[in-house]
Amino acid sequence: MKIAFAEQVDADIAAFVVDENGTLPAAARSLDEVSDGLLTEALEQERFTGKLGQQAYVVLSKSAPSRRAVLIGGGKPKERDARAQEKIGALLVKTQANSGFKSLALHVDDIDTATHAAQGAELAAYRFDDYFTKLKAEDKPSLKTFTVVVPDAKAAKTAYAPLAAAAAGTALARTLVNLPPNDLYPESYANRIKALEKEGLEVQILGEAEMEKLGMGSLLGVGQGSVKESKLAIMKWNGGKSGDAPVALVGKGVCFDTGGISIKPGPGMEDMRGDMGGSAAVVGTMLSLAKRKAKANVVGLVGLVENMPDGNAIRPGDILKSASGQTIEVQNTDAEGRLVLADVLWYAQEFYKPEAIVDLATLTGAIVISLGHYHAGLFTDDDGMAEGLTKAGLETGERVWRLPLGPEYDKLLKSKFADMRNIGGRPAGSITAAQFLKRFIRDGQKWTHLDIAGVAWVEGEKSPLDPSWASGYGPRLLDRWIADNYEA
Repeated sequence: MKIAFAEQVDADIAAFVVDENGTLPAAARSLDEVSDGLLTEALEQERFTGKLGQQAYVVLSKSAPSRRAVLIGGGKPKERDARAQEKIGALLVKTQANSGFKSLALHVDDIDTATHAAQGAELAAYRFDDYFTKLKAEDKPSLKTFTVVVPDAKAAKTAYAPLAAAAAGTALARTLVNLPPNDLYPESYANRIKALEKEGLEVQILGEAEMEKLGMGSLLGVGQGSVKESKLAIMKWNGGKSGDAPVALVGKGVCFDTGGISIKPGPGMEDMRGDMGGSAAVVGTMLSLAKRKAKANVVGLVGLVENMPDGNAIRPGDILKSASGQTIEVQNTDAEGRLVLADVLWYAQEFYKPEAIVDLATLTGAIVISLGHYHAGLFTDDDGMAEGLTKAGLETGERVWRLPLGPEYDKLLKSKFADMRNIGGRPAGSITAAQFLKRFIRDGQKWTHLDIAGVAWVEGEKSPLDPSWASGYGPRLLDRWIADNYEA
């Protein structure tokens, strides 16, 4: 769907924001006049109060410039923040996309509402229907253009550019998570990342032979049960000052996770196509940064593997040697994401000496028990990073919640045979996973771990901004955090 801005336009559907318990906005009055007061009549209906998201439809006469008018509640003006503005655009798309009409014009008075409503519309318009071969016409959206009518369209378009870039990164992240594992495996995923060079990213792909020379036995151990070769993809965006240390974004890219020898139960295993959600967040963020020409140096690194249970797979009891030199006793092969991240975190520090690191992973089911599907778990010893990411999460709607780290939890990782074991038992499972990762962070290195297992995909009723199984969580959060903290 095309998003546009204009100072005047005719469209099949004309939409207007009505304040809670408010009057018909000025922009709607001319249409009301040529429609013999139908909009005023709809507004005066007892059940339409202008509550946020509430809608009233008006069928217009042939003499009117539009075929339908929609009054959408904007809630209380003082409470209409960016999230509410996005919801207005998203709900209009959700309710009108299959209306049979091709164009919609939303009339607003200010640039802030215009840009966030447009982003809401763009996020809500996402579809993943590539694999349907028999979709009927009525199952496909008819709405082709969403135009925001605003007094200064040029300024609105300029202001919208960074939000559009973040939306593009979100869409890419959603698609990567939605893709089936027979089409998205380490090599094909790496090829998709390589194709992002056309956006201005520098991309390097390492194969198993190169990683073996680097001693990345932890990552390679996870992938050795698969016939698909493991990969490490590195994306660089050099938009900041030459020589400045980059921000490093690290993502878990387990393209499919059977659990390995510690195999998962069959019901629901198909959802493990999404176990690369952390890597999707990183790839989507790198696209967003490139599209808006971010003035920062950022490197994105994603470890791409499959965790399969063949005769060559690692076993519970095996001891792996990581690139950092530390040894890991594998007690459960389904705690594999941390094994991948351990070596990618080492690589990021060894070769890029980053200013700060954020890693993202669908790491533990325990985080879903802790936080449900509304926040990602945040783990860090750096108060500044915690505050910055929390602020960015509130600004974008991709929220985080800080959980503790501490030596008491670290003791749960003690092994009888190696430097550590890869699980800490049932108690505090998300925290011990973070403690495990912390062992691969060098002294003095700023680092934050985000466990996104509860927010990367969600079944059932969701926000209108999030129409897909895959949420695409991460790019909007990270893009805003980088803009707020690492760009002049």
